[in-house]
Amino acid sequence: MKMSAYGHQMEREHSSRSLTSGEGSEIGSQFRMESVIYMSSCAATIFIGSLVIAGILLMTLLTALTVMLQSCQNREAGVIESFKYDQCKMESQHAEINNFEAHSSPEFCKEVAVKYIKEGHYMRELNASVSLIENYFNGVRPDDSGHDVVLMDIDDFLPADTLRITPLSYGYNRYDWDDCVRESKHMKHVFLIELYIKLKSGGWPMILLSRKPEKMRDAIVEDLTSAGCDGWSRLIMRSMEEMKMDTRDYFSRRKMAIQKEGCNIRGVISSHMDVLGGGAFITTQNFKLPNSLHVASAHSILSD
Repeated sequence: MKMSAYGHQMEREHSSRSLTSGEGSEIGSQFRMESVIYMSSCAATIFIGSLVIAGILLMTLLTALTVMLQSCQNREAGVIESFKYDQCKMESQHAEINNFEAHSSPEFCKEVAVKYIKEGHYMRELNASVSLIENYFNGVRPDDSGHDVVLMDIDDFLPADTLRITPLSYGYNRYDWDDCVRESKHMKHVFLIELYIKLKSGGWPMILLSRKPEKMRDAIVEDLTSAGCDGWSRLIMRSMEEMKMDTRDYFSRRKMAIQKEGCNIRGVISSHMDVLGGGAFITTQNFKLPNSLHVASAHSILSD
């Protein structure tokens, strides 16, 4: 009995220790498990936050690099475009000054010319030039003797092949080469017809100059009258012999002859250099209009 009672007691103590030990182990395991989960969650938070920050920094860096690359590309494109424009301008000016009739600029000059007209640069330059001329003649008056005259190059605004072109006769939305040529000629036509009418109404005797042959006189007179230009003092066209002359010599001789007749040439208006140069005319004001194709090939310029 004693052994049995002792055995039961030992069993109860062992069970009690086992329970106590089990509870402790469970509590310890729970503590350790909770500690591991807590630390892992904190580390994950830090890790995810670091990834987000790194992602933001990377996106910022990529955006900055993209902007820098685009800026460099735009700057390079602008430099190339400016170089093309300057090269075409120098080519055409050189051809015009030297009166080269058989000269061609690089093919890309046509693209530059189309952009020059399409984006309105030519319109603005033409408007500014005409305003300059009007302001000058608003400040001076012709003398009462009628000797003060203004010379005007009618080939600028009445080219033979486009005299009857209107804005509706070609597509303004089609900016290919031929359309731009016609559009520029139409703009010049409108501006210079208005300028002619203003100068004529201001009392200025008008002498009209042309490179075209004398045999075209009737057609030119009809076109001038239809355009509203009438009442000119003289219309000078080239004789058969003068057609063989360099246009610079032709215009220089004509202007000298006009001056010898007692006329005082107060102004010469043209977009071409051949009529503006030559002679010693102290009181003459030369007005160079922008050439609509001044960045294109010279043979196109000279036929404008």
